[in-house]
Amino acid sequence: MADGSARPQAYYDEIKQKFAEERDLRLAYRPEGTGQYTSDLTGALAAYTIDPHTEEIPPRAPIDDEVEVLFIGGGFSALLTAARLRERGVQSIRIVERGADVGGTWYWNRYPGAACDVPSYDYLPLLDEMGYVPSRFYAKGPEIFAHCQAIARRYDLYELAVFGTTITSTTWDDRAKRWRIGTDRGDRMTAKFVICANGTLSKPKLSKIQGMERFRGKAFHSSRWDYDYTGEDLGKLADKVVGIIGTGASAVQAIPRLGAAAKELYVFQRTPSGIDIRGDRPTDPEWAAGLPPGWQQARRMKHIRGRPEDIARAAELAKLSREEKIRRQENANIDHMMRIHARIDEIVEDKATADALKPWYMFMCKRPCFDDDYLPTFNRPNVHLVDTRGRGISEISEEGLIFEDRTYPLDLLIYATGFEVQKTGIYNEIRGRDGREINETYADGIRTLFGVHTSGYPNFFIMGGYQASFQFNLTFMLQTQGDHIAECIKMARDGGYEEIDVSPETEEWWVQEVIAHRGKTSRNADCTPGYYNFEGEFNRRQDGNYNGGFFQYYTHMQAIRGELAKHFNCA
Repeated sequence: MADGSARPQAYYDEIKQKFAEERDLRLAYRPEGTGQYTSDLTGALAAYTIDPHTEEIPPRAPIDDEVEVLFIGGGFSALLTAARLRERGVQSIRIVERGADVGGTWYWNRYPGAACDVPSYDYLPLLDEMGYVPSRFYAKGPEIFAHCQAIARRYDLYELAVFGTTITSTTWDDRAKRWRIGTDRGDRMTAKFVICANGTLSKPKLSKIQGMERFRGKAFHSSRWDYDYTGEDLGKLADKVVGIIGTGASAVQAIPRLGAAAKELYVFQRTPSGIDIRGDRPTDPEWAAGLPPGWQQARRMKHIRGRPEDIARAAELAKLSREEKIRRQENANIDHMMRIHARIDEIVEDKATADALKPWYMFMCKRPCFDDDYLPTFNRPNVHLVDTRGRGISEISEEGLIFEDRTYPLDLLIYATGFEVQKTGIYNEIRGRDGREINETYADGIRTLFGVHTSGYPNFFIMGGYQASFQFNLTFMLQTQGDHIAECIKMARDGGYEEIDVSPETEEWWVQEVIAHRGKTSRNADCTPGYYNFEGEFNRRQDGNYNGGFFQYYTHMQAIRGELAKHFNCA
């Protein structure tokens, strides 16, 4: 064929049809979309929110003071942006964090095997500034958490930080030109600038399953791992029957460790993940010693611009008709997924299990996973895959999980069911200039500039929200947002402005950019349900990420930063 493939087009068309059939099956079984989950973990479900990493937060008097910049959340977004603010002379910075320390994702997610799935030299922020090189190609959770703590110490962020505290209200006082912040600890804080950095995936959610409150065994969410029960080395599971719901990124890392430790492990799968080669390795000390100053930034910028071969391929594709371009891209995507299928056949010994583990959807319809231990785990005699074929678990009894009239008795049930995705505020009511809560403002469609600013919410910045660029290396995207936010605050300080607010015209320009570069209103036509596509729900074209490419996102942001005063109403 002209595009280099030896296979006839009928081969690809047949696989696309199989993708569509599998997608339709899952949509038919779970038509409620995101409604199949709950993050309202109150009453009996409140136990799934308890922080297992710390003893009871000590009592303290309510805080009634003012800071210049307040961060909602203490993960990477807050840390890397606070570092940029320190570099620009901002001293009064407060982090308000629900957990008992900084770290965000890496504070909460301490399940066995937790590690980044982007090369750590790109993923961990501020490596140049910290003079640090990660110990492995894919750094593990404890090292990443320690890096977060080191950043907080280096930039004196612990001094004003408040932990074990949830912000419940953030209200703009137009008279005072300040944000009034209330918390669950009775605080009445005031801030000139507020940065909503609560995380892209931070509020745990559970599948809604009939009878889930009845289970009499031990149960927890993967982000609230109870090592008192499992043992630090999972040694306490040697006589336990364990069940885990979910086969996404967290489960893929935890399941090999559970399989090696538990008496029996049952993996309850709705839709399989695509598992590619990980190839982790220690960092070469000679390579690390020879890195020049600014090496991480140079490495990241190279990724933004793309490899020469990728640029050449894109130029070649640009010459083709739209239909031919799509055909070639889809065929290459299918070739990639069939390679993943072939790897499953090579590793997994039982044919029925191997077939059940094969993902029938295009690459990037669901979050790709990389692991060298996951597939071999299903060759263990004590590990059992329960493939629900898109249905999900129907019921939970006192003894365990029920599927197709069979009860699976369990000692331990782990929910690896994920998190709310890109929710602004999460636990927090945010009211802007006209008193409207921000999600009311978004009721007719999300409206932002770069996913960061919303008109009518002055001196307020959102990190990692919708209408930002889709970027698998999320921390690099967050770094570009953090740099931008620091420049906006610097402009306000240098100009003596009490408030800056994106102009409606500039906001509308970005909304149209998102619409123009988003494509379909949902991925139902191409993708199986998942959190990348609102579980298959219909949604407006502006209510997702900007898909014009990270280089273009970065370029747009640089252009706006070159003339900030033109795009913001300043007073």
